[in-house]
Amino acid sequence: MTANMPQVNAEFGAAPVITFPSEQAPAGLKAEELVAGTGPMVRRGDTVTVNYHGVVWGGDTPFDSSFDRHQPASFGIGIGQVIQGWDRTLPGHNVGSRLLVSIPPEYGYGHQGMPQAGIGGDDTLVFVVDIISTR
Repeated sequence: MTANMPQVNAEFGAAPVITFPSEQAPAGLKAEELVAGTGPMVRRGDTVTVNYHGVVWGGDTPFDSSFDRHQPASFGIGIGQVIQGWDRTLPGHNVGSRLLVSIPPEYGYGHQGMPQAGIGGDDTLVFVVDIISTR
């Protein structure tokens, strides 16, 4: 486990519960595989389907959560359709994996943030991502 990363329930498919350490967010882009999937590997250029839950570091209210909507999301990975933090961390993991990803502003929404979602320019984003399928 990476130092300073939040604690998350590790059950694939379960709504994420995130508990933050008292420390600041770790520096740089960090990804932890909480559950190792055994399905096909995600590769750059694939269309991946995931469930995800995103919060600002230290927060408890998600700014976006497909778990809450009960609707997974599908998108191209590694090709600029999503934030760089996802493009850089999802490829190389297998279907059935649960990832915990800490994304600093430069790999998220930049220093302009995304005010309409409550994301400031200095906020570190934390996602729990369950990889459902890839093609």
